[in-house]
Amino acid sequence: MGHTGSYADVYDAWKADPETFWMTAATQIHWFQKPTKALFDENAPIYEWFSDGLTNTCYNAVDRHVADGRGAQAAIIYDSPVTNTKQTISFNDLQDRVASLAGALRAKGVEKGDRVIIYMPMIPEALEAMLACARLGAVHSVVFGGFAANELAVRIDDATPKAIIAASCGIEPNRVVHYKPLLDNAIDLAQHTPDFTVILQREQEVADLNPERDFDWHGFQFGVEPADCVPVEGNHPAYILYTSGTTGAPKGVIRHTGGQLVALNWTMKNIYNVNPGDVFWAASDVGWVVGHSYICYGPLIHGNTTVVFEGKPVGTPDAGAFWRVIEDHNVKVLFTAPTAFRAIKREDPTGALIADYDLSSLQSLFLAGERADPDTIIWAQTLLKKPVIDHWWQTETGWGIAANPLGIEELPVKVGSPSVAMPGYDIHILDEAGHEVAAGELGVIAVKLPLPPGTFPNLWNAEDRFKSSYLSHFPGYYETGDAGIKDEDGYLYIMARTDDVINVAGHRLSTGAMEEVLASHPDVAECAVIGVADTLKGQMPLGFLCLNAGVDRPVEEIVREVVTDVRGKIGPVAAFKLACVVDRLPKTRSGKILRATMAKIADGDAFKMPATIDDPEILTEIKAALQDLGYAKD
Repeated sequence: MGHTGSYADVYDAWKADPETFWMTAATQIHWFQKPTKALFDENAPIYEWFSDGLTNTCYNAVDRHVADGRGAQAAIIYDSPVTNTKQTISFNDLQDRVASLAGALRAKGVEKGDRVIIYMPMIPEALEAMLACARLGAVHSVVFGGFAANELAVRIDDATPKAIIAASCGIEPNRVVHYKPLLDNAIDLAQHTPDFTVILQREQEVADLNPERDFDWHGFQFGVEPADCVPVEGNHPAYILYTSGTTGAPKGVIRHTGGQLVALNWTMKNIYNVNPGDVFWAASDVGWVVGHSYICYGPLIHGNTTVVFEGKPVGTPDAGAFWRVIEDHNVKVLFTAPTAFRAIKREDPTGALIADYDLSSLQSLFLAGERADPDTIIWAQTLLKKPVIDHWWQTETGWGIAANPLGIEELPVKVGSPSVAMPGYDIHILDEAGHEVAAGELGVIAVKLPLPPGTFPNLWNAEDRFKSSYLSHFPGYYETGDAGIKDEDGYLYIMARTDDVINVAGHRLSTGAMEEVLASHPDVAECAVIGVADTLKGQMPLGFLCLNAGVDRPVEEIVREVVTDVRGKIGPVAAFKLACVVDRLPKTRSGKILRATMAKIADGDAFKMPATIDDPEILTEIKAALQDLGYAKD
């Protein structure tokens, strides 16, 4: 159900009467018992939504579509170039598979409120495990498959799961990742021991099972009674998702059931402009928030077909992989990270491969996960000739804070901006003292409380940390941890994480603005800017450049040109003089560049190897490049 009227009308209607707005949105969800009201604010600043309603996520995502006569429709399309597999699972099939798995978990003692950790790659069974937990009212916590054993152990101790569901392995383009030894090691390291584990054996690697603790995915379902959906309260936690904290222990973001159902369902039509039955593809991973909201829950709740892609934007087999998936499966909306498009652009700078595929089904491309540099957006727009929409949200919010709501009104795109605030979010740009800054000025992005349904109401077993991390700095606001600008038209520009704003001789400068300039150079495929300590100016910016495939000009020339570009576009105040060319940048597995780690290496500070790092070897290369420039002294 989309709104009639303009974006401004819809946003104003929410602002004038949030209660009616969200109660209306809640009518699109199935409730065993309808909530009496939307917002529960008795414990402010801890807010909850739809707390006294009774509902079930799995019923809304699977069973209701079967009950509505749409059981034959595809629910999940699995496309795995790394195993050369394609499979389509209908809502009828999905209901049988999930009810059976839930029944087997229940027979082993998993009940409403119990936690279950899921440690799996991008396969349909990962979604089935999430939905089976939701069916029972168990609280799942998905840990990115292949995550290091000590990091998994930390999450086992925090969530204290009754069971862990894992696969025998994950498959990368050039290697098999052995999950079972990582899992066994994590259980040995953890204080808490789960009652049992369930292992999905993949043919690429069959793991050794411990008969005391490990059950085979198929074997343990044999002959059990399938489980029905258990009604749970609107404020019952659906899941815990750990996000790396800047300090120490990961933070367990929780998502309440009722608010997630209402908010995600609302976004499918109003933001992404898809109708039930359309194919929606979020090219992410179930281990990240995008995988929770838009591979698993959002599309299925709304009755869309979701694509589970086990592959990469390049190398499985080439930079045309995304275009093939769109053509093969009639994808209407693709949602991915800018990093994926930068990888495609680096391998195929002219977009030659696009011509080999029929992309007529594609209506729009959405980007999120990190800042979408204008160069990448313009490249995609020019070649795809479709709207390319940057939007901004966080693990904590679970869905878009700012977006261009295609299902309400397609607003003019301002390249470099994720557009405007979505209903539910009242966005303010504040200075350090908590005062609103003028339009066009850089400040801290904060959202007035309460946050809307579907966002995090708290952290798992860590309410004090929830308040100190997010609510205490600016009372009455949620502090996003991002810095940015709002222009006269209310468009938002996310410039940097607040710790990526550098102070050069008293000027607060955004590394994101400098990266935008570097990325616009024709030979640069990808870049990052960090602040390095400087005795004279406090901090100085330093750029890292990765070049497009096939560039054979002298590196010094390119560096000279980008230095001139930054001086020309940002001004001498940026004091941008240093840049080096590297083969690749250190990133997390979700594609975020590890700028803070690079800055610590440059300054010779001690740092903890980030758990989410994709390839630790890259840090050695970065250190060597920094030492050539006279930094990274031991």
